[in-house]
Amino acid sequence: MTERHLTYKDAGVDIGAQDEALSRAKQAIRASFTPGVLGDVGLFGGLFDPAKVGFGDAILVGSADGVGTKLEVAKRAGIYTGVGRDLVQHCINDILVQGARPLFFMDYVGTGKLDPAVVSELITGCANACRDNGLALLGGETAEMPGLYADGDFDLVGFIVGAVHRDKLLDGSRVKPGQKLLGLGSSGLHTNGYSLARKVLFELEGLDVLDRPPQLEGASVGEALLAPHRSYLNLCWPLLEESRIAGMAHITGGGLIDNLPRVLGECDAVIDLDSWERPPLFRYLCDAGNIEVDEAHRAFNMGIGLVLIVDDAQVAPVRASLEAAGETVHALGELVPGSGVVRWRQA
Repeated sequence: MTERHLTYKDAGVDIGAQDEALSRAKQAIRASFTPGVLGDVGLFGGLFDPAKVGFGDAILVGSADGVGTKLEVAKRAGIYTGVGRDLVQHCINDILVQGARPLFFMDYVGTGKLDPAVVSELITGCANACRDNGLALLGGETAEMPGLYADGDFDLVGFIVGAVHRDKLLDGSRVKPGQKLLGLGSSGLHTNGYSLARKVLFELEGLDVLDRPPQLEGASVGEALLAPHRSYLNLCWPLLEESRIAGMAHITGGGLIDNLPRVLGECDAVIDLDSWERPPLFRYLCDAGNIEVDEAHRAFNMGIGLVLIVDDAQVAPVRASLEAAGETVHALGELVPGSGVVRWRQA
């Protein structure tokens, strides 16, 4: 009797599948490379020279995040490239609000049983978003961990590095009473609030991703929930270059209530609740889940993805620049002396 030799694949880890996933995504990764990239795909560490992209004397800004339970919606729908874009563009916005331009991104995929088609779609989505926003997908890691993840389960997280010239840094020091708050619309939930949204739509309402309830005004549940997380980089970068913005807040988990205070200092934000119309998805979630106003504005972005803080004299030129780019700008309110909280004003 021939003794059978145990392999890594017998334990649930298929190195060949990892190689196949990377091979499928390699062209998209290379397409994201910028002049600062040194080397090629597959090095132990990615190499980047910020001087080659005009940031030799700058402050580096880093951030890390994940897609969260939006991944569960992607799995239901069988659509995976979108969540890669969501991850990159979420991270871009997180460093953009400090005045930084993204330089490179690195991804991590953890899974129970590696499906090369799925993993390559996840990585390709990251690479495409990097290419579209002018940063490089510099490297990453894929890990197959049977026993830690169930078959079909996976996680997607990423790490971004950007740079900002010292005189352009947004660190809260320019924020002061009397400044105005301008809101830019979100394209949906972005990457936050999905545990509550799934509970409302899938459990309470009994819907699935292909259903088209009238409250969503023509969109399917899947289309509404998988709408991409917007990148505000190209829209706002000219304003940052011209030093027209005093501060910014990316409205992610915690909504307006928790994210604006991160940049307010000794000011309060007074926001007019009637200054923008909530998109259909948010109205539906709040009505079907009987979600109160404060809870809604902490769980969801409620249709506002980014808030700009600008001096009164800059409101007109900032608005003109944004509207020329096709953006709708919402005059949300203003800053007053205070202790760093958000207050509602309603007619």
